[in-house]
Amino acid sequence: MESLKKNLSEYDLDKVKSGKGLRIALIVSEWNKNITDRLYNGAIKTLLKHEVNVSDIKKINVPGSFELVYGARLAQKQKFNVIIVIGSIIKGETDHFDFISQSISNSIAMLNTNDFPPVIFCVLTDNNINQSINRSGGEYGNKGVEAAITALRMAELDS
Repeated sequence: MESLKKNLSEYDLDKVKSGKGLRIALIVSEWNKNITDRLYNGAIKTLLKHEVNVSDIKKINVPGSFELVYGARLAQKQKFNVIIVIGSIIKGETDHFDFISQSISNSIAMLNTNDFPPVIFCVLTDNNINQSINRSGGEYGNKGVEAAITALRMAELDS
């Protein structure tokens, strides 16, 4: 549980360079929209705080988390410096959660090894809605903020 105490939502501003001139795509799942909206808002606020121009940010909605991979693949064909995929998968009573979570994480990893630009993984895989709320602006920060910081830092690698 040590990782609960670590949270990039509280980061050192001096360690993150300006995002001026970067083009960033955010692929957002509409499933569990109440959670993905919170993650998206955290990401957007952070990108704007770091001088990414609003006109250089493109939001692409997809129906569910499984479709994030296809959305990211399409975005890789466009001229973005970095892509963030945002989703929320909450465990139910069947194995569906395991299949979807594993498939998405493996597929995003493949996109990162096979193509450019980098795809940042901001998909919550929680056991219940309370965990999702706590990780999307609640007790444990906002993973959307963390994804935006990661995106800015990964874009630095290519500069």
